[in-house]
Amino acid sequence: MLNSVKAMIGNNEIVIETGKLAKQADGAVTVSCGETVVLVTAVMSKTPREGIDFFPLMVDYREKTYAAGRIPGGYFKREGRPTEREILTSRLIDRPLRPLFPEGMTNEVQIMAMVISSDGENDPDTLSVIGASCAVSIAGIPFLGPVGAVKIGRKDGKFIINPTYAEGEEADLDIVVCATEEGVIMIESGANEVAEDVFQEAIELASKECRKVVKLQKLLADKCKKEEQKAVIKEIDSSLLSEVKNLAADKLEQINSKPTKEERVEMTDLLSIELIEKLVTDENEIDASNVIEALNKIEKMTVRNMILDDKKRVDGRSFNEIRAIESETGILPRTHGSALFTRGQTQSMSVVTLGTASDEQFVESLEGESKKCFMLHYNFPPFSVGEAKPIRGVGRREIGHGALAERALSAIMPPKEDFPYTIRIVSDILESNGSSSMASVCAGSLALMDAGVPVKKSVAGIAIGLVKEGDDFIVLTDIAGLEDHFGDMDFKVAGTSDGITALQVDIKLKTGISLEIIKQAMAAAKDARFKILENMDKAIADPRNDLSEHAPRIETIKISVDKIRDVIGPGGKIIKQIIADTGASINVDDDGTVSVASSDGEALKKAMDIIAKIVEEPEVGRIYNATVKRLMNFGAFCEILPNKEGLCHVSELSDEYVKNVEDVVKVGDQIEVKLVEIDEQGRLNLSRKKAMAKDKDKDKQA
Repeated sequence: MLNSVKAMIGNNEIVIETGKLAKQADGAVTVSCGETVVLVTAVMSKTPREGIDFFPLMVDYREKTYAAGRIPGGYFKREGRPTEREILTSRLIDRPLRPLFPEGMTNEVQIMAMVISSDGENDPDTLSVIGASCAVSIAGIPFLGPVGAVKIGRKDGKFIINPTYAEGEEADLDIVVCATEEGVIMIESGANEVAEDVFQEAIELASKECRKVVKLQKLLADKCKKEEQKAVIKEIDSSLLSEVKNLAADKLEQINSKPTKEERVEMTDLLSIELIEKLVTDENEIDASNVIEALNKIEKMTVRNMILDDKKRVDGRSFNEIRAIESETGILPRTHGSALFTRGQTQSMSVVTLGTASDEQFVESLEGESKKCFMLHYNFPPFSVGEAKPIRGVGRREIGHGALAERALSAIMPPKEDFPYTIRIVSDILESNGSSSMASVCAGSLALMDAGVPVKKSVAGIAIGLVKEGDDFIVLTDIAGLEDHFGDMDFKVAGTSDGITALQVDIKLKTGISLEIIKQAMAAAKDARFKILENMDKAIADPRNDLSEHAPRIETIKISVDKIRDVIGPGGKIIKQIIADTGASINVDDDGTVSVASSDGEALKKAMDIIAKIVEEPEVGRIYNATVKRLMNFGAFCEILPNKEGLCHVSELSDEYVKNVEDVVKVGDQIEVKLVEIDEQGRLNLSRKKAMAKDKDKDKQA
């Protein structure tokens, strides 16, 4: 049976339907706005997944190119592995929904979102979050939702609810807020140095609109929600929990008073072994994993009580204190720019590489193909946390952290017209104990300045945490790994001295957080950001005046669009020859912008001169150093510019009588000629005699 609900969210109508498509899924809905439609399904396994200590939620978002009337590129002409955008949108769906499932649930839940129609105007990302929440809600899967999702843009000081692609490109703020009826549960945002109070207004507006979306989902669930399915909730035996608490609570307090992560980890591992030896026997059904889970639960209680009751942090810092910071630049000799940023036991080594237009990244999406000239890639090797694990390629977390850091730095990057380089930053995390993505922002900013990239100013990032029980809560500045793991919030803010450039918030509380907590977190982040920027500026406050000697030099020349074919030549013959002769890299854009790059200054100049001559228009009255190309009985054809020949009539070859052309010039000779006329048919008439006469006049004057 088809059921449908609709509501106006901002100026757009959101329509949710179920009962027509994918009826064998536990829950399936379509969510549409304009002519953009997303199909989202939710399915829960009938049996639990054994041997795990996490909730097995799988979220996949895919964009079908047929949705936009396109055929995929590439050899196979079908969708392949998920793109970076698809992975980021999958994370956008996952992050607000995951905290709303029951703690300890071990049944697998799979959510699949497919864009099946795209109008090229309305972004399907928030529609996918809404669809996922709604599909789970009507499926009878244990879930404490629904959750709403709304995007807010700002243009000319005015907020836009769920802006179109075009409106988003012109906006100085792009923020996605996910919220339940009780509070905010996830934020993802990028901005062009926007003030904290503007963000707070946008979040408040989005929260109100999210409540409308939640109400809409509940309306549909009231019509067609299935009977609640039975899920297996893994719980720790209360008697075991009590016994572990009696044996370990005091020792955990001692362990968590140690200043370094290594000491705490080593002592906790020894405590685990001691408890397993004592509690795992042949007489009971307790195994080692049960003991470790119980110990983890007690450790969480100990850390949280220490913060809320004793007003102490694990490493002894005050609640608003940042760990020790070190900022260094120019740490690698052969790279174009490098920096090392260390905050406590978190360390990012970031390296900048400058490339040419040919190094730009091609991006294929529903909107079509585009290019990126700025990229930030984040790597998290296992040794950064003292582990030995196989490397299986880049994970979703690494892609997400890299995208956040890239977004944070995008706001201060120079326009391509002013700095025609492709810029790649690689952040390798060498140590990690809390907020390595924000360390990547700081190290990336330092490395850009070290490379001589004319960025507007420095960018710093910080992570703020939260511990909350009932109405009692404490906001923590610069959270370490343990506080992130056992805390209730990861509130990441990056920005300059003038405003925020990126914001990402993940909440573990099933009720979300209030605007009051958001305001406190933003204030703490602002204070911390300014302290970090002060430290970074001591290392390097402005971009270096010169690029690295190892970086390519790029010069651009603007040519007429109808001259592009002259530079490229048939089958690329001419441009290939220039590259072969000079060793320079050359790129020609459709708008007539020619970029020439080389680390050799002489090669760069030579290539630029050749191109300038190719596109140069012949000028009447000017004397050219020409090459004799062909001889005829009536004169010599001479090339004055690349692929531009003119005729020097036999009567103009000399100031004396010439009987045979070959008596005066030969093919390959270099002679000076003057362009005396361009006739109606565009033919060039040259005179060697007049060029020689001009030289004689100079001699007389001398």
